[in-house]
Amino acid sequence: MKTKLVLFGITGDLSKRKLIPALSNIIGTGDFSDLSVIGVSRRQPDKAEFLGEYHDQLTDLISIFSMDLTQEGDYQRLKEAIDLKEDEQAIFFLSVPPESMSQIVEFLGKVGLNSPNIKIMLEKPFGVDFNTAKARMKEVKDYFQESQIYRIDHYLAKEMSQNIVAIRQGNALFEHIWENNAIEKVEVVAYEQIGIEGRSEFYEQTGALRDVMQGHLMQLLSLVLMEIPTTFDWDSEPVQRSRAFDKIEIADPTRSLRGQYRSYRNEIGNPESMTETFARVELMSSDSRWQGVPIILATGKGLNDKTTEVRIHLRKSHEAQTNSLIFHIQPNEGVSVEIFAKHPGYDREFTTNTLAFNYGQNHRIPDAYEQVIVDAIKGQETLFASSDEILRAWEILQPVLDAWKANEEELIFYDSGSDPSKIA
Repeated sequence: MKTKLVLFGITGDLSKRKLIPALSNIIGTGDFSDLSVIGVSRRQPDKAEFLGEYHDQLTDLISIFSMDLTQEGDYQRLKEAIDLKEDEQAIFFLSVPPESMSQIVEFLGKVGLNSPNIKIMLEKPFGVDFNTAKARMKEVKDYFQESQIYRIDHYLAKEMSQNIVAIRQGNALFEHIWENNAIEKVEVVAYEQIGIEGRSEFYEQTGALRDVMQGHLMQLLSLVLMEIPTTFDWDSEPVQRSRAFDKIEIADPTRSLRGQYRSYRNEIGNPESMTETFARVELMSSDSRWQGVPIILATGKGLNDKTTEVRIHLRKSHEAQTNSLIFHIQPNEGVSVEIFAKHPGYDREFTTNTLAFNYGQNHRIPDAYEQVIVDAIKGQETLFASSDEILRAWEILQPVLDAWKANEEELIFYDSGSDPSKIA
């Protein structure tokens, strides 16, 4: 089916960093000759400037439509320019600030750019708390059916995120141990060495919990906790993720920790800021398979390492045993297991080794934004977050947000380059 991808925010930062390179790779496969792109901009930009190194490859693929996003009449002009036929589909990708999204959705709906052969792709954040997320969901559903809405959490589309399910499903070794008799603790972490990198206004309004934990880490957690039936169908994954969310208990703020690296207040020019650059929350699940297993979510900036990982801690029968299974989401995508083995030689010396899987340099791993664009074209909704998942994730963490807003929990200060396990 011929696809017209309408990209709002064609000259924006996300487009330059992710979407344009993704389109280059998608077109480079040779499988999407029926794809065209309409870039929506307030002005008529210089293609050579925003396409950069991709200009020669993409300039004929992308046309520019200039419009005022606040004027309903311009959406009617956009509709005429798209000229969508019954045997074609249009996909609206809204790479715009959150305050612009609601108005764009409303005007698209009012001019009839919401017919069944139209899809809409939405970027996070989906609200800033449970109530605003619920209101945002209603605004979109006033004009679009749930089946037309593709909410992007690009962590779901990362290759190793998908492999959490694939490895669990396809390997008896892991299937047989995936419950509380064998697993002692689950950790889902995303750590960065950099600070806020000039994003002071954004970060002051957001913080680590909203920025990474509520969306990215909760979605990764659902892949760990979800049921995988014997006759598992990938199309059913969102339903299984949602069921796993439903069994996660509401967070207890007293089992949370928020921290801030010491130079943060100087960077943003606010000596009294309580915004967290580090967040850790301990959750529990009521699922019989996971009862009694602590679930740790942690994220932060200004730390001693850059990594996003899912760590499964197996129960030990004695202290000398190894017990870690790690899904490395980024960087260095792969899976590793700690193995206790004899060191080669005459003496009976034992060492901890790593048994690892990764794709190596012979495989090109698609970027997450390539994956979500291709899946939207094909109508595959597996790697997109449903409204139920998003609202439940906010509901679970809302008590922590409320307690932190009321300053009921202490703010811990830490030095840049700190070990996250030592922040307490």
